[in-house]
Amino acid sequence: MNDFQTNPVIEVQDLKKWFPLRGGFFSSLFGREKIRYLKAVDGVNLRIQPGEVLGLAGESGCGKSTTGMTVTKLYEPTSGKIYFRQQEVASIRGRKGLKEFRKNVQIVFQNPYESLNPRFTVLQSIDEPLKMFSGSPEERHSQVIRALERAGLVPAHYFLDRYPHELSGGQLQRVAIARAIAVEPCFLVADEPVSMLDVSIRAGILNLLNHFAQEFHMGILYISHDLSTMKHICASIAIMYLGRIVERGTSQQVLEAPQHPYSQALMAAVPLMGSGSRRKRILLEGAVPNPIDLPPGCRFYPRCPKGEKICEENEPELNRIGDGHHVACYLYH
Repeated sequence: MNDFQTNPVIEVQDLKKWFPLRGGFFSSLFGREKIRYLKAVDGVNLRIQPGEVLGLAGESGCGKSTTGMTVTKLYEPTSGKIYFRQQEVASIRGRKGLKEFRKNVQIVFQNPYESLNPRFTVLQSIDEPLKMFSGSPEERHSQVIRALERAGLVPAHYFLDRYPHELSGGQLQRVAIARAIAVEPCFLVADEPVSMLDVSIRAGILNLLNHFAQEFHMGILYISHDLSTMKHICASIAIMYLGRIVERGTSQQVLEAPQHPYSQALMAAVPLMGSGSRRKRILLEGAVPNPIDLPPGCRFYPRCPKGEKICEENEPELNRIGDGHHVACYLYH
């Protein structure tokens, strides 16, 4: 087993992505402009091994998608470090280095209707990224066929000349996945890949991602607000709130015995199957704090049913409470 199979494929250390917000016209006119920042990602640490599916969960606006787009260099980080196969991404310079990084790190977006060009056929959509990395048209055509078959679109020849409007939502998402894996990456960000699909179709997409991780040793960052889908494919899960990880552990630890009050509230909202199966709902009072003007202490304190005085004054660190289980909460310090 080589180093690429034993070392993390992606490692993120204290990653921050702040978006600058400038004042209005009159503020700039009179020289009173003060730059403020929307702290979308504010100190995230992650590590993903080859063949591992890490789930990143949290409610809308917590910074999940921004994390995924920053890891793939679609956004430049404000600070922090990103390591791809133990090489710092910031040090990757030049056309050749960036080309190799793009080949190995791919992303699948939430909405395939927006991520696919409506004027391109399926063949053109998948062939487009291959033009940067592959040789003759015959070789690229074979790669397109192989990618479609791996994505579960068979017979592949049936889909080659079809346009996006001629396909269903599930088929479109499989085309988007085929385009991402056509260049045979070793790391994939799946950003809410099943949220726009019918429940009957979701299992097929989830099984597909799980197959990529197991058979091709692909590291996958699976982003979702739906914890019920994560238990099917994720080996580990990180819960995110207002730009920071508040709990991280194995899938079993986080889903069956969540420790952070926010994680407990998320799990309480997941319905149980079967007659008479009910969870005690946890109602969170108050509004989510403004990510531009965050509170000084714990970010969850204004909504936390278990908050204490120390939570209002100091922000807790992510501490280990068990084997591989970490929680950012003073209840466990």
